[in-house]
Amino acid sequence: MSLLIRSAEPRDLIPLTGLMNDYIAGFYGNPWPGESHIHDLIHMLLQKQRGVQFVAEQDGALIGFATLYFTMSTMKASPISIMNDLFLLEPYRGTEAESRLFAHCRTYSADNGFSYMSWITGTGNERAQRFFDGTGAVRGSWVNYSIV
Repeated sequence: MSLLIRSAEPRDLIPLTGLMNDYIAGFYGNPWPGESHIHDLIHMLLQKQRGVQFVAEQDGALIGFATLYFTMSTMKASPISIMNDLFLLEPYRGTEAESRLFAHCRTYSADNGFSYMSWITGTGNERAQRFFDGTGAVRGSWVNYSIV
């Protein structure tokens, strides 16, 4: 069994769209924004200017993805990356694939001059919290809000 972690490529558009549907509508139960919006997002990330997307590929099939967005930190006065998504199909959660996909994001951030990589996860996603606690990361003390 061959596991490959790599940057998303144009040929990944259709299978990556399926994974993103599993993540958005399936895992989180959020409304699907529509295929054209997702395709626009993937194409934007392929340019690697405002963010980047990585995929986990097992024996030629995509089994997961991670998305980093690029922004600035006022506190550090330098660029940071935000891991907005880390998703694997159910059979691959808690496996080497998850660890390697996370490590790839971390390495990419360090190698590309980002001061740090941050992320959040749902308060009820205890499995993800256990994984992140095991990475050496430190839980933040900030309270997250959002508004439409």
